Amino acid sequence: MEKWDVYDKNRKFLHRTHERGVPIKDGDYHIVAHAWIRNNQKQLLLTKRHPNKPFGDLWEYPGGSIMIGESSLQGVLREIKEEIGVNLDPNNATLLKTERRDQYHDFNDIWLFDQEVDLSETSLQPEEVMDIKWVSKDELNEMEEENLLVPLVYIKELFD
Repeated sequence: MEKWDVYDKNRKFLHRTHERGVPIKDGDYHIVAHAWIRNNQKQLLLTKRHPNKPFGDLWEYPGGSIMIGESSLQGVLREIKEEIGVNLDPNNATLLKTERRDQYHDFNDIWLFDQEVDLSETSLQPEEVMDIKWVSKDELNEMEEENLLVPLVYIKELFD
């Protein structure tokens, strides 16, 4: 049973929790964190969602919901370890952007990690992730044109 801390529209903690799968109240929000992982070649790491998940078979940057008592950074580190088996270095973390997404009742924190990841050493969580790859800016643009990406914020300046 996954539980989240609940916040108001200004990200003020409401001292309540919410259980995943139960409809969230209007005006309540939780925190989601995603990681852009960038290697020395300025490629970004993408994962392919399981076909049974919302936006199934589409590519995204990995992440997920923050659990009770976790910070955004703690949660994204946990999510990346669970989903792809990689220990990211928190000293490499930069919070790039936070956006409130009213349609999802969440705040989406986008983290950047400049870190090398050997894809042959990853361990994909089968119920979450079907594939993993590095992409260049041109490849990301092509994937976007072909509607192969989950509709999230994509920060193309990270390639520069």
